[in-house]
Parts: sequence; C-alpha cells; structure tokens
Amino acid sequence: MKDGIHPEYNPVIFVDASTGDEIIGRSTATSKETRDIGGVQHYVISCDITSFTHPFFTGKQKLVDSEGRIDRFKKKYGAYRAE
Repeated sequence: MKDGIHPEYNPVIFVDASTGDEIIGRSTATSKETRDIGGVQHYVISCDITSFTHPFFTGKQKLVDSEGRIDRFKKKYGAYRAE
C-alpha cells in the first residue's frame, strides 16, 4: 500500500439515537465527542437508523404498495399487443 493516500482508520462507537443501543467498530468517520473504553479513545457517532431500529432487520417492515407491480403494468399496457 502507498503511504499517505489512505484516510485514518479510527475506533468508533455508533449510537442509535432512538434506542441508545451501541455498536463498537472502526471507521474513517470522527466526531468531537469521545469515550474511553479499555484505555482506547473511541469517537462517538450518533445514527438515526441502525440495525436495531431499521424495519428490515426488526421484521416490522410494511408493504406500502397495495396493488402489485405486474397488475399495474398489465393495467397500463394491457391494451397494447406486439405482433
């Protein structure tokens, strides 16, 4: 790897803003707030949506479209026939 072209990789804590759940990892993102865990300074980054609150991961996903895509397509283009 070339020196000086890669961003600095830091330990971070991602905090879910709505539930307060935390995910500890590493990232190039930083913040002004830090927290010491085991003698290591971690940047604290607040997130609106994480895997703790996202509907896909929680299983509370709603189906917004009441009419199916195929039905809409047939309704819109059903009169046209390619021959």
